Amino acid sequence: MEVNPPKQEHLLALKVMRLTKPTLFTNIPVTCEEKDLPGDLFNQLMKDDPSTVNGAEILMLGEMLTLPQNFGNIFLGETFSSYISVHNDSNQVVKDILVKADLQTSSQRLNLSASNAAVAELKPDCCIDDVIHHEVKEIGTHILVCAVSYTTQGGEKMYFRKFFKFQVLKPLDVKTKFYNAESDLSSVTDEVFLEAQIQNITTSPMFMEKVSLEPSIMYNVTELNSVTQAGECVSTFGSRGYLQPMDTRQYLYCLKPKKEFAEKAGIIKGVTVIGKLDIVWKTNLGERGRLQTSQLQRMAPGYGDVRLSLEAIPDTVNLEEPFHITCKITNCSERTMDLVLEMCNTNSIHWCGISGRQLGKLHPSSSLCLALTLLSSVQGLQSVSGLRLTDTFLKRTYEYDDIAQVCVVSSAVEVEA
Repeated sequence: MEVNPPKQEHLLALKVMRLTKPTLFTNIPVTCEEKDLPGDLFNQLMKDDPSTVNGAEILMLGEMLTLPQNFGNIFLGETFSSYISVHNDSNQVVKDILVKADLQTSSQRLNLSASNAAVAELKPDCCIDDVIHHEVKEIGTHILVCAVSYTTQGGEKMYFRKFFKFQVLKPLDVKTKFYNAESDLSSVTDEVFLEAQIQNITTSPMFMEKVSLEPSIMYNVTELNSVTQAGECVSTFGSRGYLQPMDTRQYLYCLKPKKEFAEKAGIIKGVTVIGKLDIVWKTNLGERGRLQTSQLQRMAPGYGDVRLSLEAIPDTVNLEEPFHITCKITNCSERTMDLVLEMCNTNSIHWCGISGRQLGKLHPSSSLCLALTLLSSVQGLQSVSGLRLTDTFLKRTYEYDDIAQVCVVSSAVEVEA
């Protein structure tokens, strides 16, 4: 029968501790009325308790800090700090001590050792100390692997490892939405509005130090998260930047294509990189965390071969009175078009002018403006529809309905009594 040899005891002891800041201690008051059996005993004990505030003993206000009793939670974007100590528990001198600390994630293995050089010798009751730091950039399971190798006085080489597993949690839930809008009346490019919804999904409040958008080289960004009051720029979230647990904030940014890219491309098409969000916060006693999103991508709106946009239109018009609108037609294709404009009347909106008008040739990325006249025969909110553009080269017709809406009201007539 084979017997496994006894496990050899090592001369060195390895201790690994996470370095975290203390937490505020909150005393739970226990009181009673003077006519009860304890009398004034509970009140006197609370006054003598060093964790209470003088004059406010029955309030849950603490004056003491509590050292961490466990590993605690660590969140994505925070800095993981750990203290590593190797102590010589034997009565002999140990030589060639090498301590290595690696952090293993689901995708990579990182060396966190401050020094990879071996210590020549370690006397009894002496230790080797090291502090490692790492900014956590992945969520999920992390394993801290600490390996120690050394040589005994007899020349025997020894080696052992210890594993410490911990979970990295997600601190914030970030959702983004894109909105397209016309940048100005003379440009064919669109502004992009980015709404970033940031929710604190931890169990403690956060101080939001910075939430900014780093745009790509194609865009300029303007933050829309402040207002001007009495000549000062004030945050829309007020003077306090705290985000309570499970609370959500909406940050808004406006991105405008740079002139050189707009002129080069005419209209930015397809999938474009907008930029990335940079979020910096503080928790508890000033522990800083930082999170950068991946590059945000936006699918540019598809306009087809021909884009029709409105440059000017009145909000309110009078019933059965002509009103004017200005349209812009842009060739979004890569070929020259020969366009014909047709106008079809609806039950409420009537076009004034000649239908079937020749607009001439329109080169790629070029545009032209048209002044058109309409008349409404029905009151209320009416939709402008019925424009048709036909490319005579390919015999292809493009239909445009529900271009805009106008409010039609009856004209006021004063009657003398």
